[in-house]
Amino acid sequence: MKISCAQLNPIVGDCKGNTKKIKAMMADAITAKHDLVLFPELSISGYPPKDLLLYDAFIEEIQQSLHTLLTVSQGAETTFCIGHPDKKEDQLVNRCSVIQNGNVIATYDKQLLPTYDVFDESRYLQPGTETVLINVNNTQVGITICEDGWEDGYESSPITDCIAQGAKHIVNLSASPYEMDKENLRQSVFQAHAKQHNVPITVVNQVGANDELIFDGHSFSCDETGTIVSEVPGFEEGLFEMGQQEKIETSPLDTLHQALVLGIRDYVRKSGFSQVVLGLSGGIDSAVTATLAVDALGKENVLGITMPSEYSSEGSVSDSVDLANNLGIEIQEIPIKSIFNQYTESLSPLFKDLPFDLAEENLQSRIRGTLLMAISNKFNHLLLTTGNKSEMAVGYCTIYGDMNGALGVIGDIYKTKVYELARHLNKDTVRIPISTIEKPPSAELRPDQKDQDSLPEYDVLDGILNRFIELKESKDEIIRAGYDQETTERITRLVKINEYKRFQAPPILKLTPTAFGTSRRMPIVSRETL
Repeated sequence: MKISCAQLNPIVGDCKGNTKKIKAMMADAITAKHDLVLFPELSISGYPPKDLLLYDAFIEEIQQSLHTLLTVSQGAETTFCIGHPDKKEDQLVNRCSVIQNGNVIATYDKQLLPTYDVFDESRYLQPGTETVLINVNNTQVGITICEDGWEDGYESSPITDCIAQGAKHIVNLSASPYEMDKENLRQSVFQAHAKQHNVPITVVNQVGANDELIFDGHSFSCDETGTIVSEVPGFEEGLFEMGQQEKIETSPLDTLHQALVLGIRDYVRKSGFSQVVLGLSGGIDSAVTATLAVDALGKENVLGITMPSEYSSEGSVSDSVDLANNLGIEIQEIPIKSIFNQYTESLSPLFKDLPFDLAEENLQSRIRGTLLMAISNKFNHLLLTTGNKSEMAVGYCTIYGDMNGALGVIGDIYKTKVYELARHLNKDTVRIPISTIEKPPSAELRPDQKDQDSLPEYDVLDGILNRFIELKESKDEIIRAGYDQETTERITRLVKINEYKRFQAPPILKLTPTAFGTSRRMPIVSRETL
């Protein structure tokens, strides 16, 4: 049985555009005489469609698209499994339509609807109740959709039900978002099913990025022993014949790099932009973000702005210029000293002789944020923010300042990981200046300022944050693990009181199960005592 996986990169809501892509892949599969072609979950609508599902006109457009796809399959023996939302007795379902020779020969509705992490499917959809098998080349094939194969925490097991009804091969249509090492976890889940039930399994997964979610693809097949026998390249769109694709080994940092590049590219282009702008401080965060942007969009589409103040070191400008030269991007300098002086002069009747403090520090950041937004508006460049997860967690960022922008590129990466990524980006040639990587990090908003004036060393900070945010440990548990009590109490308090800033942050590319945004939903105002 020749099975192929259509690793599709859809745009949410673009039913016509998605259908055009599906038609082209169907035609290629028919020409190649493939027996069974799998498309990802909700291919026609794109995943996740969210509240678009509440509009009847949207569902009607999907049904029209499905009718169009039926015509493509007329006269062909190839069987297609295509995911899309649909209505069943006035209830929305997450459906796989099985198409053959111009007809829908079977439908399967997803049974297990996830409600954890970013998933909210029960808000829109009703679960299916019936197991569906189809006959392909005299092989009984059981159909499942994404969560149907994960099963953990559910009472039912759609895969077990398929086996009980005689399935000799299981297929799964997925839209499973990327997280660091998620592709290995995904494979291990289905490998365990294959080994347990002594049945081959083929999984197709969506590729591309929609909003903050990145989909890595990595579609695969495993045999009845659970051995991976075919794996589609990650982060690539296309029609892939299973059995022709060998398992691919990549390092975790290579995979993270690919994910971030795809996340930037799709967010920018699917939003209707082609170029980006960002502030260059001479620091590691903006350097990593700029390098990723070049890899995603090309050097001609990245504009860097350096905005020195009277507190900026000589290296903040020279390192920014060296970075721009290494990357081949345009850089412009806009000094902010005179603007800052005008602001402070205007505020002096109110501030009087109060000492210089956070108000003046943050004012510099807000001036820079305003200038960047003006450039974004004037030249139709989408503004990228450069804050990392460590800073976002403790509020070491300025709302309406360096938090301005349309997309947070590295906001789900702790500072220690940013350093790892920077060195990885330099593995073939020096792109990020070595001095940027080696110098002590600083916001440079007051004389001789260093990050460690306000924060513990980043390895300590990230250790506390990892336990508090990722592992859900209380401050008492963190202290018992060996961290200083005063430092732990201060850091966990900073995390809690800065929830309001993160609530107003731009979307952040999701790389972990606890990405700020839809993955981590904490109250803005609370009195909990974690």
